[in-house]
Amino acid sequence: MIRVLSQASIVALASILMGVVPLAMGIVYVIWPTEQRLTLMRPLSLATMFAAISGSILGVTNVLVLIGRSPTPGFPEPAWYGFAEALVPVFFGFGCLTVAWLCVAVGLWRRP
Repeated sequence: MIRVLSQASIVALASILMGVVPLAMGIVYVIWPTEQRLTLMRPLSLATMFAAISGSILGVTNVLVLIGRSPTPGFPEPAWYGFAEALVPVFFGFGCLTVAWLCVAVGLWRRP
């Protein structure tokens, strides 16, 4: 896992790690629910969605570059791995958003 992350670009790491920000805010909100923290969840969620989508598009773009530089016509085997890796930012980002908004729901339930 560490080796894979060490080979990722800065944009790829930023798009993956952006999901942690609303997750942390959701955890903070469930502990100390305030209106200001709840207000921050929407822009943080949007930033996470945009980061996840742009990270995946970057991965698909890299795969298309690999296919374009391939000496043989067709679809090289590493491209399949590239497409699979391109889905990681979306999976991780939306998974973090799911947990973050579940924390918000619990915080709203606890709120006086």
